[in-house]
Amino acid sequence: MFVAIDNTPRDYAWGSKSAIAEYRGRPASGGPEAELWLGAHAGSPARIVDGASVGYADLAEWIANDPVAALGADLAARGPRLPFLLKVLAAGAPLSLQAHPTPEQARAGFAREEADGVPIDAYDRNYKDEFHKPELVVAVSETFDALSGFRPLEEVRGVLAVLRAADASSGSPDQGALDLLESHLSGPDPLRTTVEWLLTDGRGGDTGEANWVIERVTALAATPEAASSAYARSFETVGALAESYPGDPGIVISLLLNRVRLAAGESLFLAAGNVHAYLDGLGIELMAASDNVLRGGLTPKHIDVDELTSVLDFTPMPPPRLEPVQVAPGVRLFRPGVPDFALYRVEALEPATVPLDGPAIILSESAGSLEGRSGAVRLHPGGALYATPDEESLVFLAGASAWIATVGTASSR
Repeated sequence: MFVAIDNTPRDYAWGSKSAIAEYRGRPASGGPEAELWLGAHAGSPARIVDGASVGYADLAEWIANDPVAALGADLAARGPRLPFLLKVLAAGAPLSLQAHPTPEQARAGFAREEADGVPIDAYDRNYKDEFHKPELVVAVSETFDALSGFRPLEEVRGVLAVLRAADASSGSPDQGALDLLESHLSGPDPLRTTVEWLLTDGRGGDTGEANWVIERVTALAATPEAASSAYARSFETVGALAESYPGDPGIVISLLLNRVRLAAGESLFLAAGNVHAYLDGLGIELMAASDNVLRGGLTPKHIDVDELTSVLDFTPMPPPRLEPVQVAPGVRLFRPGVPDFALYRVEALEPATVPLDGPAIILSESAGSLEGRSGAVRLHPGGALYATPDEESLVFLAGASAWIATVGTASSR
C-alpha cells in the first residue's frame, strides 16, 4: 500500500531559512530549517497524513504495532525497525566535525554506557543506540560543500608551505606556531598525533599552546598568499569556520581534511570512521537509522576525544565519491554496498520501474503518477509516500521525478 507521510523540519541553528521550503514548494517557517526527516527514527518519526488509513499517527507507531504489514514479513522477522532514514538536509552554516562507529563499536559502546548507567538523554552520552550510521549524501543545490576524510600528507605539507610563505611576507613573522604544528605532523602517526593534540590542548583554555596555533593559522589563512594558492578553497573554509566557531580546534583540523565541492547529482558515501562536516548546500541524505554521532569540533555539543579518536580512520584517502549506476532508462541507483539502504533517482522520460526488496520512501520532485501492485497514486512536488514491500515494484509514468530510499539490494546484503 501507499501511505502519504510528512514531517516538520528540524530547526537546528545551522539550517537554511529557505532551501527546504523552496525545494518542497512550501511556506518557510521564518526560522532555520535544517533537516526534514522521513523515516521511523524515534527522534522525529514521519507523520502519517491520514492516520485513519492504517490506524496509527506516525511511522514509528505503525511499525512497532504492525511490523509485518508495514515492513513485510522478512524485515519484520529481524526486528520491528525501519533500517534507513531519508533526510532533506539544508546547511546554511557549517555542521559539526564528526564521525560514526562501526556496528561492532556501536554495540560495544552502547552496552558500556548502559552498564555504566549513563542516561540515554545525558549531555555526555556517546551512543544513543547500538547501530552503525553510514551515510550517503547527494547534492541537490548547484553546489554542495563538505569536508571528508584526511587528505594525503603531501597536500598537508603543501598547505603548511603556503602558510609559511604567508607568515614570512607578513609584517610580523612568527614561525613558532607553524613549527609547533609541524612538529606534531612529523611523527610516526602524524594525523592521529596532531588531531589528538589539537582536540586536547586546544580545549585547555587560553593557556594551551594549540590556541596559539589556531589563532596564527586563522590569521594567515586570510592573507593574499593563501587566497591565491592551490588551497584557496581550504583557506576560505578556515575563515568561515573561524567566524562561526572562533578558536575551535576544528579550524586547523579542517586543513588536514579533503575539501570537497559536489555539483548537483554528485554524491559522497561516508563509511564508519570517516571524519566529515557539511559546510553549505542542499542535499538528499540517506543513512542507517541511528543517532550515534561522535563529534570533534565546530559544535557546543559534547566532545569525547578518546572515544572519537578510537573510531576515526586516519588513513589518508581521496574524497569518497560514489558514482551511481544506470540500471534502466531514467533510473540511477546509488548503491554503497551496505544492507541498510540504497537510493534510486528516477527522471522518467518514459515509464520507469524500480523493484522493491523491502519498504520504500518516495520523495517526489514533480507532479506525476506512480503505479504499484495495489493501484496508482498521484505524485505532488515535495510530497512523500511510504510504500510497503507488497507493492513489489514502483512504476513511475513519464514526466515523474523522484528519490526512492529502500533497503540495500540483495546483491549488497
